[in-house]
Amino acid sequence: MSDQEESTTTVITATTHLDLPAHPHIKTYQELNPRSKPTEFFGPWGTGAITLFTPLFTYFFFFACNDAVGCTPTSVQGWKDALALVGNYPSSAGKLWEWKAAGVYLGWYAFCMICEVVLPGQRVQGNLLRDGRRKVYRMNGLYTLLLALGLLTGVLVQPRGIQAFTWLHDHFVPLISASLAMATFQAVWVYVWSFFSGELLALGGNSGNVIYDFFIGRPLNPTIPGFSSFDLKTFNEVRPGMILWLLLNISCACEQYVRIGKVTDSMCIVLIFEGWYVLDCLVQEHTILNQMDITTDGFGFMLAFGDLTWVPFTYGLQARFLASNPVELGPVATALIVGVEVAGMYIFRVANNEKANFRAGKNPKNLEYMQTERGTKLLTSGWWGRSQHPNYFGDWLIALGWCLPTGFNTPLTYFYLVYFVVLLLHRQKRDEEACKLKYGKDWDRYCEKVPYKIIPYVY
Repeated sequence: MSDQEESTTTVITATTHLDLPAHPHIKTYQELNPRSKPTEFFGPWGTGAITLFTPLFTYFFFFACNDAVGCTPTSVQGWKDALALVGNYPSSAGKLWEWKAAGVYLGWYAFCMICEVVLPGQRVQGNLLRDGRRKVYRMNGLYTLLLALGLLTGVLVQPRGIQAFTWLHDHFVPLISASLAMATFQAVWVYVWSFFSGELLALGGNSGNVIYDFFIGRPLNPTIPGFSSFDLKTFNEVRPGMILWLLLNISCACEQYVRIGKVTDSMCIVLIFEGWYVLDCLVQEHTILNQMDITTDGFGFMLAFGDLTWVPFTYGLQARFLASNPVELGPVATALIVGVEVAGMYIFRVANNEKANFRAGKNPKNLEYMQTERGTKLLTSGWWGRSQHPNYFGDWLIALGWCLPTGFNTPLTYFYLVYFVVLLLHRQKRDEEACKLKYGKDWDRYCEKVPYKIIPYVY
């Protein structure tokens, strides 16, 4: 080789010709929003029944479990007495409507909205929508919770502050009514507005049947006119209802303290465990953007009522029961319940983290997976190799840990556990049907690798 190296130039000639359309087809509104069939929840009859009876169940849990009749009347006369209390309860706790309570609830909802707008928060892109857009969300629910708890602390340290905060406990039913009015108003509004807004519709909520679409939800991501960045469905998911649930629990603990001069170990467990669940949801708020509620379901009465009424006023039944029926667990029972709860939290969080990391292109545990013809990958090891929905199993154990502190004096405080089983089984069936349609034969192959649905070696 000579001292002076010759420079060479490599020429690459493209041999592949790409034919790109000169005028790409832009889908029309009708193509983006095809008609659906009313098949969920047994169609219009089922959704109509749920719309009617779930609000009644919310009231039922108060009138069947209170100071006047005890918790779950055990005789025919007891049930008659409970029924007689409807509309004629001896205190404001059972009044069906109270304008002051409505004003307090409206103020709370406005507080959450203002926090969403003014508090800092990470901006996160949502999933790609059918029309090619991605919405951007401000994730500051945690700061809303911290601000609310900070303000509450300022109230509780005041003289008679603890007694003052029993107000929520003492106005339970009118607060239910106020939240139900808000949920119904939102469901009616977004349904009607969806015919004029031109916003994207949910694929499952455009059947043309009013009852069905009203319940399931016609619009996918409804916004408020003039505030196009405010996604009502995502806002409701973990803000006003979830945080109110914790505040109601604290009010019940205040009620117990006023009555007996202390807060029992059972009440502390319920407060800590359910409070931790709320905190965890808000810390992980960005993960809701991948949940079916956000990606697939429309916003209708189902989600409006579920988020604003059902969650805060039924999930906290254990704390309300303990406020007037104190239970002392002792160290052994406390340790066992804590063990159940911690196991559930561990499974729930580790499983969700495995999935989140894998979706983000990370695989720190070198988990095994199978490639599908669609190009996507399905986890087949770790917690996701033990069952198809290990997070559901963890979630159920968490729910069991909430109910056990109430003891075994009434089945009513275990309603949430039974309801949650039904809910998780319904979700699992929906997911399975969607995945069969999405992956075809690959799904059958996946089920051979991961045969258990929720509980390893059981189901």
